[in-house]
Amino acid sequence: MQTPRLQRVLICRSNPVAPDPRVEKLAEALCKANYEVLVLAWDRTGQLPREEERSGYRIVRFSHISPYGSGLKNIFKQLSWQFFLLRRLIQEGQGLALIHICDFDTLLPCLLSKALGGKRIIYDIFDLYADSRRNIPTLIRKLLHVLEFKALEWVDAVILADESRREQIAGTRPRRLITIYNSPPDVLDTLRRNGPPPRLTELYLVYVGLLQVERGLLEMMEILGRHPEWHLDLAGLGGGDEERILGLARSLPNVTWHGPIIYKRALKLSYAADVLIATYDPTIPNHRYSSPNKVFEAMMLAKPVVVARNTGIDRLVEKINCGLVVPYGDVAALEAALIRLARDPALRQQLGENGRRAYEEKYSWNLMRERLLALYRELSI
Repeated sequence: MQTPRLQRVLICRSNPVAPDPRVEKLAEALCKANYEVLVLAWDRTGQLPREEERSGYRIVRFSHISPYGSGLKNIFKQLSWQFFLLRRLIQEGQGLALIHICDFDTLLPCLLSKALGGKRIIYDIFDLYADSRRNIPTLIRKLLHVLEFKALEWVDAVILADESRREQIAGTRPRRLITIYNSPPDVLDTLRRNGPPPRLTELYLVYVGLLQVERGLLEMMEILGRHPEWHLDLAGLGGGDEERILGLARSLPNVTWHGPIIYKRALKLSYAADVLIATYDPTIPNHRYSSPNKVFEAMMLAKPVVVARNTGIDRLVEKINCGLVVPYGDVAALEAALIRLARDPALRQQLGENGRRAYEEKYSWNLMRERLLALYRELSI
């Protein structure tokens, strides 16, 4: 009996996927469901392998140095990335079943492939492009907004990272629309088997993510300077403000910088934490609909999380009662929230248990994976 031919899927992401938890989860889930997966990624450091084998899938990287947060200064590098994608789409040719795109700056070559070759496209909106980019002139931002909204109706399916984003794309009519939250795989039992995390300080904090001032990191450094009895483990990649943030971090003996780390290491760090931090600036339009990995990681790990008011995710945190909400940029309020959590282990435990219960009942990766695969089955018919 002849073995059925695997359906081939192309995932396009304009970062190096080193790491990228959402892309990695998607690719692994598809591989386990018997799809053949290729990820096209952009290595903006120029230091990563051009090709890499992962857990059943392959990554091919466009290696071209391009700092984050540079706005129109990167226009010619963006064009080079578009041509790289177009060339690879032509090379992959008729063997592709589906194209899964994760950024607006991967969209245009893929839409051309759809128009010429009839490829089916899933647009997975991690962040609306115009609302999440720095240093873009207002006129160009408005044009990008119009183009992205039109694209939502041209593709075959749209995936949102949070239900609140339905409000962000109000007025569009996607052919198919589903929500897949940024939930991590459930590894809590595995981490627990390795023993409880060490208790070395009064309050142990962890932040893993982009190094941007709009994520409350400067305020956090100011607070840590007044609380040598607390400790922050800091890790991440890019963001545009590395020099400023790391300059402060390196001046504080109670901050440890880990650099870019793999996702398993990030979860291990977070499991050892007392509190996770996800305080985003709500004046940035995209942050008002944020769905940070860290919030769902906190749920899975049964840890409390501190988030900023009016960032979208604050409503979920308050509904579940899995953390504390503070006004963004209010150093005194953030410090008071952390003091409260430091002095009340029972509160930390209760908030963590509330989050864990919500994860198991509504937000687990098992549930999100089934939504993803159901969409793929529908589009593969």
